[in-house]
Amino acid sequence: MPYTAKKPQPITSREDMRRRIPGWGVDLDPMDRPSVPRERFDPGATGAHWEFPDRQPEHRRRERSIEHKFLTPVFGTAQPLKGLSGGIRRYAYRYGEGRAARWIMLLAADRVDACEGHLASMFTRRPDNPITETGVLSEFSHHGLSARVGKRRADVNHQWLDPLIVGGPWVLAGAGVFAAVRAARCLRGR
Repeated sequence: MPYTAKKPQPITSREDMRRRIPGWGVDLDPMDRPSVPRERFDPGATGAHWEFPDRQPEHRRRERSIEHKFLTPVFGTAQPLKGLSGGIRRYAYRYGEGRAARWIMLLAADRVDACEGHLASMFTRRPDNPITETGVLSEFSHHGLSARVGKRRADVNHQWLDPLIVGGPWVLAGAGVFAAVRAARCLRGR
């Protein structure tokens, strides 16, 4: 059973694992691990009064990895999934933690969530200000161009995405307003 103080028994033997996976078990010998003097198993020293922690009540369906039998005893509820980004995240949890598809979808969900947040802010009394809140002005006052050119920085590779992510919702909202005004004029002209 996971999440207990007892160490689970391995499913396969050490010899089978060494035969199948090159380099598996290189740290089994305590003399090869620098942390061994500090490692000690003493459940009484923690002060825990339980063998298995009390489970947090689950009021809403939560996502969990398919590798786990059930949710951890305690989990976060501060940011429930919502919108298109929530749907992408729910779908990503169908894949295992070792699959690239899962992590790519979770990264895409973060980008979609950022766009959803920008779009939602346009319908509030104080929408986002893309000029001051994105740091565009600091590009001119703190040598933004000279800090990137010829420096072999890794963030330059995805720099072209920044205007799309930040400015995209503003362009879409402007196009929507333009289309609505145009449609209203066409209806009034009939």
